[in-house]
Amino acid sequence: MLLSTKRLILRPWQGSDAKDLYEYAKDPKVGPAAGWPVHTSIENSLEIIETVFSSPNVFAICMKEDKRAIGCIGIVRGEDSNMLIPADEGEIGFWLGVPFWGQGLMPEAVREIIRFSFEDLRLKKLWCGYFDGNQNSKRVQEKCGFIYKYTNENKKWSLLNTVVTEHISAITRDEWLGADSLN
Repeated sequence: MLLSTKRLILRPWQGSDAKDLYEYAKDPKVGPAAGWPVHTSIENSLEIIETVFSSPNVFAICMKEDKRAIGCIGIVRGEDSNMLIPADEGEIGFWLGVPFWGQGLMPEAVREIIRFSFEDLRLKKLWCGYFDGNQNSKRVQEKCGFIYKYTNENKKWSLLNTVVTEHISAITRDEWLGADSLN
């Protein structure tokens, strides 16, 4: 499945994306802020593509001009989520390579995933979280209509073998429809 915005294509990951994934995922400003360890090699990135990124509704974020992977966005539903949510709700996760920060690309991608989740997947509510200090993710969520719901303090995060403070926000289908009618 391909999703498209004004500047982006969201498409399934391919093994040939491993070099591009490693280029951005080796940066310590990216992975740990999103909840996963820095990638250590192209082979490590390929393994992530073949295991984690091969899940349904996980997309490479690509600029339309060259279609190279510059980030990732995905939606997991119900019990596949890190949160205790019902099957008709989903959790959005995302990250973007540092050279592409500050250009409005992530809100553009998130808005398309929200549309896809509510219109195509027919979900009722979307959840999203960010770790304490990740102001970029917080701003993206706010720009896209997510509303703060609660904070998990002292949460064990096994991927990073650490304890984090995680802030959770959400948007319902009705809230999204209402916000969309204002634009």
